[in-house]
Amino acid sequence: MQIQGQIVDIPNRRIYSGEVTIENGKIVAVSEKEHNIKNYILPGFVDSHIHIESSMLVPSEFAKIAVLHGTVATISDPHEIANVLGKDGVHYMIENGKQVPLKFHFGAPSCVPATFFETAGAVIDSEQIKELMASPDIYYLSEMMNYPGVLFDDEEVLKKIAWAKQFNKPVDGHAPGLRGAPIEKYIAAGISTDHECFTYDEAAEKLSLGMKVLIREGSAAKNFEALIDLVPDNFENMMFCSDDKHPDDLIVGHINLLCARAIAKGFDLFKILQMACINPVKHYKMNIGLLQKNDTADFIVVEDLKDFKVLQTYINGELVAENGKSFVKHIEFEKPNNFNTSKKEIVEFEIGSSASKIRVIEALEGQLITNEIHHKPQIVNGKIVSDTENDILKMAVVNRYENAPPAIAFIKNFGLKSGAIASSVAHDCHNIVVVGTSDEEICKAVNVLIENKGGICAVNGNESKSLALPVAGIMSDKDGWETGKLYQEIDAMSKQLGSKLKAPFMTLSFMALLVIPDLKLSDKGLFSGNSFSFVDLEVEKVLTANSQIILK
Repeated sequence: MQIQGQIVDIPNRRIYSGEVTIENGKIVAVSEKEHNIKNYILPGFVDSHIHIESSMLVPSEFAKIAVLHGTVATISDPHEIANVLGKDGVHYMIENGKQVPLKFHFGAPSCVPATFFETAGAVIDSEQIKELMASPDIYYLSEMMNYPGVLFDDEEVLKKIAWAKQFNKPVDGHAPGLRGAPIEKYIAAGISTDHECFTYDEAAEKLSLGMKVLIREGSAAKNFEALIDLVPDNFENMMFCSDDKHPDDLIVGHINLLCARAIAKGFDLFKILQMACINPVKHYKMNIGLLQKNDTADFIVVEDLKDFKVLQTYINGELVAENGKSFVKHIEFEKPNNFNTSKKEIVEFEIGSSASKIRVIEALEGQLITNEIHHKPQIVNGKIVSDTENDILKMAVVNRYENAPPAIAFIKNFGLKSGAIASSVAHDCHNIVVVGTSDEEICKAVNVLIENKGGICAVNGNESKSLALPVAGIMSDKDGWETGKLYQEIDAMSKQLGSKLKAPFMTLSFMALLVIPDLKLSDKGLFSGNSFSFVDLEVEKVLTANSQIILK
């Protein structure tokens, strides 16, 4: 089979009229040949860090959509499902992904649970990491979120890193805002990447110390604009990733959109394509062809090198997408789940106080980090209630694995004027997280998810819209387009209720992620990521039960 077009030779920084010859899934020749075909042939795009689960799709359904955008492979961290189902969840993702052409390269989740200040469904210790790292299906140790454990020489953390080194596999980082001597020690431990940089200076420092920096542009965290100007001098050590991408966004585009944005800003084509197509393959030793003789035939055909409209996607020489049509076939898959909590009563979401000030989580548009602010609570009959006028709304996290009292806090910037929204996609332990304007609406939303054994929903009076996520409580059993359509409807309803956030459900999903500073809420209580300790809702009180810094 021969494919003709304008060959984009990224390593040699040239474009020429040519032909790619394919036999048995391999490229046997890339040759110059004159013709009149104007389309461009280049290596396929690679997402260098993504949690497939955050698309709310199993890998086989994710693949159907991703190939339309020229994505041929991903570096996939399965720690979302691992926090729910442990090592079995990792194997579930690997086996499901193997049944479709897209090349998923999974890592061994390093932090399950992310902390012991919350309830997860499983634990993956260093012995299980050893077992996973020995597998040829595992390509790296995924993001080491427990940077305090690295800094304070936690024995279990260092064992996990040591197993990755023994099997000669990279270790991914996760250290938002870490600078100076701490980041030097973190990198010296053997950690090679970070996708959590949110300022130019932070990323520049990490690059200067030899770390590879990933430019992340997902559904919630968006760091493209902050970091893209580092590309000209650092492109050899940078990559693109989405980290977390909801299904409606995935339908619109993937890494191809980041390339188009960068080209529109005037950045060098070959530098951008090296980041999008070459660097991840080299760093993670991926089983991906790079449009060279004897490579596997993994490449794409695009209409131009400006918008990167994908005309064809080939993986192992197989045409898997063409002109907006995906040829990835549907496969049947199991729906493991462990939702074990009972429906809740309204009274469980009531909280009494006479405090003059309370701690409030300030959510930030396009960021995973939050601020701690203090605000006068609205108290009715001795109970703190949502204050819609000042946009101080009640938030709760409900343990999904067993019956336990909900943890209560308050949050700003969700903007709801009525109703409630809830999700069981709540990084990283995937308990139920909910924000609402009244205890009644909060309770109603939580019970919708318990009945569905996972999902997202928006409720308002008698109106309710929900997307069930019966696969581990975090993934749909529907295809990507139906999942995306339902998600869009619920997202639209949340905005009709008053939310001004671009991606309210994605933002909501990170409000229980304790390893991202500052103020977050787990099922066990209000937590400061700066002090790495629980704090009291009332400002004048100080919780002293647990103030340790090192994660175990």
